[in-house]
Amino acid sequence: MTAPAWAVHLPPGVAPDDVDLLAGTSLPARWTAGWAGEPDAEVLHDGRWTTAAELEERTRRVAARYAAAGLERGDRLVLSAAPSIDLVVAYVAALRLGLVVVPVNGAYGQREVDQLARDCTPSAAVVDDRDRGRWVADAAGRPVVVAGPDVDLPDGPEVGLDEVGTDDPGLIIYTSGTTGTPKGALLSHGNMLVSASAVALAWRWTADDRLVLALPLFHVHGLAVGLHGTLLAGASAVLRPRFDADDVLDSVREHQATLFFGVPTMYAKLAASPRLPELAALRLAVSGSAPLSPELFAAVEERGGQRILERYGMSETLMNVSNPYDGERRPGTVGFPLPGVELRLADGTDEVQLRGPNVLREYWNRPDATADAFDGGWFRSGDIGAFDDDGYLRIVGRSKELIISGGYNVYPREVEDVLRTHPGVADAAVVGVPDPTWGERVTAFVEASGVSEQELLDLAAAQLAPYKRPKVVVLVDALPRNAMGKVVKGDLAG
Repeated sequence: MTAPAWAVHLPPGVAPDDVDLLAGTSLPARWTAGWAGEPDAEVLHDGRWTTAAELEERTRRVAARYAAAGLERGDRLVLSAAPSIDLVVAYVAALRLGLVVVPVNGAYGQREVDQLARDCTPSAAVVDDRDRGRWVADAAGRPVVVAGPDVDLPDGPEVGLDEVGTDDPGLIIYTSGTTGTPKGALLSHGNMLVSASAVALAWRWTADDRLVLALPLFHVHGLAVGLHGTLLAGASAVLRPRFDADDVLDSVREHQATLFFGVPTMYAKLAASPRLPELAALRLAVSGSAPLSPELFAAVEERGGQRILERYGMSETLMNVSNPYDGERRPGTVGFPLPGVELRLADGTDEVQLRGPNVLREYWNRPDATADAFDGGWFRSGDIGAFDDDGYLRIVGRSKELIISGGYNVYPREVEDVLRTHPGVADAAVVGVPDPTWGERVTAFVEASGVSEQELLDLAAAQLAPYKRPKVVVLVDALPRNAMGKVVKGDLAG
């Protein structure tokens, strides 16, 4: 029998038939079993170390508080706060109780929070900004329990925990298509478990590893890869509130870290630092969320002693593809399917399509979007791919108009709709322009009269998260259009 393509990721001596990505049923069950076996292990650091025993006790206590406040299995909980031990405890406690967590970017304004809360109708919100909690409650149109990251709610009696099954929902990650309408990718506990198991196996993640985690925990890169993988492997992580090149390198040295995960923008800033050679102390540096240029790969290798491992994932599928840990990490490619993942390029379009236990089954309350997302059981990624002669996958473009800036997804329609609210704007078209630091720079071309670029930048700043705001506004007499009157965006960025 021919070995699956993902066998390239297996450690020596491990056969495909030996791999059980769903062992343990759920991440919370795996985590708590590991904590019981090593109660004194240092797990998370945000000023001091929190042990496995402390994590178990604190998450159990917070889960009881949720239950005492009336929350039940399947209820949605909005989570929006800066990375901290408290945030991790609030998150893990929710999963242990069977709540469905909805991570929300702390930079979102009221308009963006309203859209999500109206759709998922949460029963609770854990936020570090009380205004955001009020927005959630108002938009949900129902009573909402609001608490800070410490979940300072009344204690309650112990309740049954870690009872979720692989098919039970665990996360709703909001994403959008080119329509700009938010869609909630509903991820099961099985999706989360197999994805974390696959990367832990492929990247040789063990209890001896220590990750410097400077990614936000509302994004699948920091949450479903960094945090989930750390806890699954029985490893440890140093939580940083935000990325700073010096802070990352200080943390690597102080805590003798072995792992760092980042987006290309972070690696660009590390490459610009005279301290880049300190990165050589790591066992593994991983890049994702946006394409890593071969030039940046080479710069980090030459001066930083790291051949960055680039991988490819999505909100709807978590982790899909990775360069190999053992073997060549090829710049400009994302490598081979991870354990359990099937991948094909669709005939006629070369769209990357995916199938496997990591792939969502549906979007929250969106049967139309769910139907459109699948092609005979294969998930349509919207990305265009190509294989090189050795089977490495390259992402060569996107069939959708998605912009990835600094590792974050920016949907042009959402930005355009905001700009069109100005009375002086006739129309707007937003595109991504290549940028050496951000990957793509959000640029708006606007048909307008009696309005300045600064007015439009200010309008966007008032209604959009910082990473979505145009960095450049170009006023034009007329946008290029085809015979049907549709704007030809390809004529803008060039």
